[in-house]
Amino acid sequence: MDKNQTIGLVLLSGLLIAYMFFFSPDPAQLADNQVKTEQLADSANSTPKKEVTLSDSVLTQKFGSFAAGMKGESKEVVLENKDVKITFDTFGGKVKQVLLKNYVTYTKEPLVLLDETSSKVIEEVATDKGKIDLNSLYYQASKNGNSITFTLADSSNKMVSRTYSLADEGFVLNYSADLSGVNLKVPQVDFYWQNDMKRLEKGLTESRQRSTVNYYTTEEDFDYLSMSNSLQEETVEEPIRWVSSKQKFFNSALITDKKFTDLNITSQVNDDNDQVVKSTKIALAIPADGLSKDANLRYYFGPNEYHICETITPGFEKNVYLGWSLFAPLSKYIILPLFDFLDGFISNYGVIILIMVLIVKGLLFPLTYKSYLSMAKMRVLKPELDAIKEKHGDDMAKAQPEQMKLYQQAGVNPISGCIPMLAQMPVFLALFNFFPNAIQLRQQSFLWADDLSSYDSILNLPFEIPMYGDHVSLFTLLWAASTIVFTYYNNQMSSGMQNNQMKMVSYITPIFFLVFFNSYSSGLTYYYFISNLITIAQQVFSRNFIDEDKLKRMMEENKKKNVNKKKSGFQKRLEDAMKAQEDVAKQRKGKK
Repeated sequence: MDKNQTIGLVLLSGLLIAYMFFFSPDPAQLADNQVKTEQLADSANSTPKKEVTLSDSVLTQKFGSFAAGMKGESKEVVLENKDVKITFDTFGGKVKQVLLKNYVTYTKEPLVLLDETSSKVIEEVATDKGKIDLNSLYYQASKNGNSITFTLADSSNKMVSRTYSLADEGFVLNYSADLSGVNLKVPQVDFYWQNDMKRLEKGLTESRQRSTVNYYTTEEDFDYLSMSNSLQEETVEEPIRWVSSKQKFFNSALITDKKFTDLNITSQVNDDNDQVVKSTKIALAIPADGLSKDANLRYYFGPNEYHICETITPGFEKNVYLGWSLFAPLSKYIILPLFDFLDGFISNYGVIILIMVLIVKGLLFPLTYKSYLSMAKMRVLKPELDAIKEKHGDDMAKAQPEQMKLYQQAGVNPISGCIPMLAQMPVFLALFNFFPNAIQLRQQSFLWADDLSSYDSILNLPFEIPMYGDHVSLFTLLWAASTIVFTYYNNQMSSGMQNNQMKMVSYITPIFFLVFFNSYSSGLTYYYFISNLITIAQQVFSRNFIDEDKLKRMMEENKKKNVNKKKSGFQKRLEDAMKAQEDVAKQRKGKK
């Protein structure tokens, strides 16, 4: 690996590190914003629950017409289609459990996305009798096909009706409510949702890193809470269209075609509970007209699958994280369609990834070949470059103009070996985010990896190594080893063109990333491992194909042709900058 390729590798590594730590989703937080946690707790106790011992006359005096919902019987009612089974409770007329039929957890148990222990929803209205939580009343249930209506009525009129409906397929639960029988002091419903997101995947650390609260405004702006494990809080001034508690592969969302207002959101990790990925709280206001059928109010309980999410509502596909906005289009318009195309007729995802490597490396080979060609040219020029260095010693201000003149006459661009490597970086970063978030890889096995969306473990450690984890990923080890072999081979080809510090950096880099990639998607590290093997094969081919004697003769001819050739604008500016730098150095030396 020559100096230019080493610089390229260092730049690539630095940019990737900067991307992971500084460009991963981290929206600005408003420090003084607080989600209405106290209100959530207070409103949970504002209406009597299941055990009511007051007499009917006292209840009527205290709650008016709502006294009809203070006593009753809790019964379960179910709506289901081929994708989801949703259980309701007549106490509250609310969702009690959501089961996704076609998925299982990492322990192969039925995938319950949420239930009454993990999810708590309060829908509070302000009445002349005070605040009433609609989810703490008893209703009469009436089921008609795949639709169910919960009704609360006193002796004289219907107070509240709430209707849920489910299509024959899909993950959308439609919801509407009629509050015309209620004298609302404020024409809105205060909605509070606490969701302790269940652990559904093997990798707890990675699941927590990819869990957050997403939202989308009526102005079509998408944003989210930071994915940090510490307490995150935000108040959103703009009206919104949807908000979701999103974890790695699934999300639970509330959506409208009109608007929600006064959004407050929080997220936090409880390190003592390894069965809860992250706890989120959502508080918002639903205008009274936002409960009508025209508002198309609905829940989404389902997977973060791009083609499903993009059909739900505008912007909802952003629940599938495809990376920083600069690289997301590459994933959306090239990598995802290629993956879908191969998925259409190949059932083994390990084979699909292998074919993707071959296609991507084949398309990028012209850039890779230019890098090898540049390295060969620099190798041919090395004796002359060494002579210039020996002539001027450590005086780089004098050596660099002569080096630039040699490059110009020989027709060699000293940074041409670095540019192809940097040009490949968008693909590298796009894949870095695509594979860990591709639900298609979830629980798909290949060789020793039992889940290509998570890490592959060949050894579970009885302890946890900070940053590394409590397991050993074989694909990560193979990737790191192949990178070191590739680096060693490149250093041999470079014939000592870089100094010892650069050599050390090139060997340390894969060891450094070994720590970070140990808990990443095995599909990703498998891709990088195969990519390294193909790169080594391309390098061997290029080394045998490139005739360095022919290159030397060509550059000698270039020198003769370019001996009196005017410098290009770039070269002239570069030499002027070097000369100015040399003059400044001389002035400083003179002052001393």
